[in-house]
Amino acid sequence: MIHTQTGSSRRILTFPAVNPCESIAITTLVDSLLQLAGEILTFKPKDFSTNKRSVKETLRHIQSLVIFFEELRIQIQVGSISASRSAILSLSELHVIFQKLKFLLEDCTRDGAKLYMLMNSGQVSAHFRALTRSISTSLDTFPVGSVDLPGEVNELIYLVMRQTRKSEARPDRDDKRAIDSVYWFFNLFENRINPNSDEILRVLDHIGVRKWRDCVSEIDFIREEISAGEKSNIEIELLSSLMGFICYCRCVILGGIDVDDEEKDKEEDDLMMIRSLNVDDLRCPISLEIMSDPVVLETGHTYDRSSITKWFASGNITCPKTGKTLVSTVLVDNFSVKQVIQSYCKQNGVVSGLKGKKKTIVAESLAAEEAGKLTAEFLAGELINGGEEEMVKALVEIRLLTKTSSFFRSCLVEAGVVESLMKILRSEDQRVQETAMAGIMNLSKDIAGKARIAGEDGGGLRLIVEVLNEGARRESRQYAAAALFYLSSVGDYSRLIGEISDSIPGLVRIVQSCDYGDSAKRNALIAIRSLLINQPDNHWRVLAARVVPVLLDLVKSEEISDAVTADSMAILAKMAEYPDGMISVLRRGGLKLAVKILGSSEVSPATKQHCVALLLNLCHNGGSDVVGSLAKNPSIMGSLYTASSNGEFGGGKKASALIKMIHEFQERKTGPVEPVLERERFIHAW
Repeated sequence: MIHTQTGSSRRILTFPAVNPCESIAITTLVDSLLQLAGEILTFKPKDFSTNKRSVKETLRHIQSLVIFFEELRIQIQVGSISASRSAILSLSELHVIFQKLKFLLEDCTRDGAKLYMLMNSGQVSAHFRALTRSISTSLDTFPVGSVDLPGEVNELIYLVMRQTRKSEARPDRDDKRAIDSVYWFFNLFENRINPNSDEILRVLDHIGVRKWRDCVSEIDFIREEISAGEKSNIEIELLSSLMGFICYCRCVILGGIDVDDEEKDKEEDDLMMIRSLNVDDLRCPISLEIMSDPVVLETGHTYDRSSITKWFASGNITCPKTGKTLVSTVLVDNFSVKQVIQSYCKQNGVVSGLKGKKKTIVAESLAAEEAGKLTAEFLAGELINGGEEEMVKALVEIRLLTKTSSFFRSCLVEAGVVESLMKILRSEDQRVQETAMAGIMNLSKDIAGKARIAGEDGGGLRLIVEVLNEGARRESRQYAAAALFYLSSVGDYSRLIGEISDSIPGLVRIVQSCDYGDSAKRNALIAIRSLLINQPDNHWRVLAARVVPVLLDLVKSEEISDAVTADSMAILAKMAEYPDGMISVLRRGGLKLAVKILGSSEVSPATKQHCVALLLNLCHNGGSDVVGSLAKNPSIMGSLYTASSNGEFGGGKKASALIKMIHEFQERKTGPVEPVLERERFIHAW
């Protein structure tokens, strides 16, 4: 069997066919053609929502050619056919055509691509027409006269040649009507008019989008298309309009949410996996931006295709990370990393390939912009005026839309959903509270959303802290922690959050508790770190909440991910900037622990960066006592020189500064020094 390229990693409407080798045996070629034809014939016309006529004609031609191939195989087996060059060439060309037809049929039935394929039915018809006519061209070169085939088979070949030569594959009439309707909907959206729901349902029924989950699949596919590869402004505008349309359909037109428990569990698993990631692992080591097209070198290291291509174009034939000279500069797609990046971008509203910038707050088309506003207004009304079932569906829709883009977040904030969600946070229904808190968390990423959530008197912040400590579900408390992180990016809110007595202790309890996984701990840790960065006065509150011993015990346990370790060391480094924080870290063995982690080969460069920062702050505030203790460690200089030479994530300069401090100390020292803490130093005990 000749191996062909398949898989979901293939871009839609691309056909990476593999040419059979010139020395291939005719028996192998015919067998492979029959297998390919069998795979093509597994498609049934009823499985296609668009281009049905072209599909039927294509399958009919393949069925006729199967008869030809089977008779040809019989003649080969009895030895009545010689493998002439023209026969091999003809069959090889047919093999390539069959591969492309299979790809095209896969695309026509691809999950989530029904609306996209409808709008591109003209292009799809052109592909069917070109490939079908290519069959005739390939058969023209086959030496039919020199092969002893039955008369009816010869007649069948000539019939297929005549039919395929005159193929006029065009979009179906019903497809054209549906396309016109979609463009009419765009026009209505642009004028802030809600389309007729029956007309929308007719189009959705035509393409087979009949359930809520079908819309979810369509949205996921369109989102991937928007973020994948270079596209013209016209293509981006169409995709954006389709996104606005299908989101409107899901939220406004279709009824109940039909997601089963298995799909919910998968979504939660994906969310947990993404949140446990260190985003630095998704960055290209060359550009330090989130990769859009990750590829692997022979050394096993992954880079963004554009960056490593420029590296090679500059005359380099080495691996940038290892410095090893490469035998081959072949780039292999890293599909597993690409899928993780796509999932990360989906969860965090980041567009890969655009230097990790957040999605624009303005839609790429007027139709998408107005459709988004109409959708947001509808959902805001459902929260206020809808019954319990309508309210629950609106909450789920808001939760999903707020993850889609900053544009939808802006629309929902302007529509007034924040105020309704804040009231719902005190719901006795656990699932309702969780969903509302998730929506608030996502809306807290929006600038205007932050102000609406906090409220004029900070009452919203107190309500979120209440959920953080008393939320009915762990997930609700986890989302509350993440919301506090986003809100604390504003200095005034960071101060107000710190002044709420239960805020920082509540975050520390999540970090300390065994009931929470790494993703929940990370939410709490980055919230604590943000409170420290944006409001320095919070450091004594963090210290009083016993963050230092909790984090040191957590890191020493070695039962957490590298990402959690990195976040913990970052907080300890920040605390060590203050004398009382420095003393607390030293008294509990933080110096020795940081040196151990810095010398480990199992932690990320980001974690080592935070270790270097911690050591530097301890030395700055602890003086010669701490520097002397550090200098006695035989492994420290090697670890620091490695960190300095790598220079990743800004850690090189800090490592160099620390090396200089140790050298200067060694030049002045007269003997071994033990770290002694001055008695007059104290720890705040508020």
